[in-house]
Amino acid sequence: MDHPYLMFLGDAPDQLAAKTAQGIVDWRPDWCVGQLRLPGCKADLGIPDLTLEEARDKGVKTLIAGVANAGGFLPDTWIDTLRGALEADMDIASGLHMKLADIAEVADLAERHGRRLFDVRHPTRAFATGTGRKRGGKRLLTVGTDCSVGKMYTALAIEKELRDRGSKADFRATGQTGIFIAGDGVSVDAVVADFISGAVEWLSPENDADHWDIIEGQGSLYHPAFAGVSMGLLHGAQADALVMCHEPTRTHMRGLTHQPLPDIGECIAANEAAARLTNPDATCIGIAVNTKALTDAERTAYLADLEDKLALPCADPVATGISRIVDALP
Repeated sequence: MDHPYLMFLGDAPDQLAAKTAQGIVDWRPDWCVGQLRLPGCKADLGIPDLTLEEARDKGVKTLIAGVANAGGFLPDTWIDTLRGALEADMDIASGLHMKLADIAEVADLAERHGRRLFDVRHPTRAFATGTGRKRGGKRLLTVGTDCSVGKMYTALAIEKELRDRGSKADFRATGQTGIFIAGDGVSVDAVVADFISGAVEWLSPENDADHWDIIEGQGSLYHPAFAGVSMGLLHGAQADALVMCHEPTRTHMRGLTHQPLPDIGECIAANEAAARLTNPDATCIGIAVNTKALTDAERTAYLADLEDKLALPCADPVATGISRIVDALP
């Protein structure tokens, strides 16, 4: 995908719905020249609002559909904007389950204008089933008490910290936002269930003994909708280290008011037990907490209390930095 990008937010109902676009802006700000929002959009990336014509004049190469919604569908209300982007000589990229290439009028117009459509959520290769065979190199997997709690941000922060220290490290993207940021990866929630662990083995292959693959986690073992993909990641990652990610202000699992959040200690134990199928030494080394909704005083108190309770380093990758958790790597 060519950049610079125009981030298309459509009519996102809230800020969290724009997490794909927000992640790209946070980690690749130089690639993002502006945002395009439809009437009723409740999300704002804090970058300039542009029309398609203004974006074209600024040299935008790709329109990114940066919204994640339940079911991963592409609303009919977006079609006119997608058509306009193609007519303005832009490529289009999307991380939704619904493929751009399956929308006849979009695909036909792209072909007529010689533009490219990127459906990054959909793998373009086949994967073998997982084997669990020991492979060289070191691996860390971020896991979570719930969905959308900061697993990608934590993984990217750990990779950056390791590289800043001169260590060998690579971020391995397993979701659409991570793929936009890394430029490569496998969106494991679009892989047939039997092949998820094999896809993760392919994504994080044999490597140097001192090299760390930092694998982006997905879902949660405690979320009824997404525990399957979480388990596949745990088995395929063959992780030496786990980092538990948590958002402390939630009262229930995301999207499920009837489903309570798990106890963090219980969640750590369950993830370690699952990970040890393919790496008997897998251990949680720290807890990354998304404290965006807390005051500074509340953040300090919460992290200190959690660290005392679980005897693990606790940090907010954005607000406090990740160095204390990286210090705990085996």
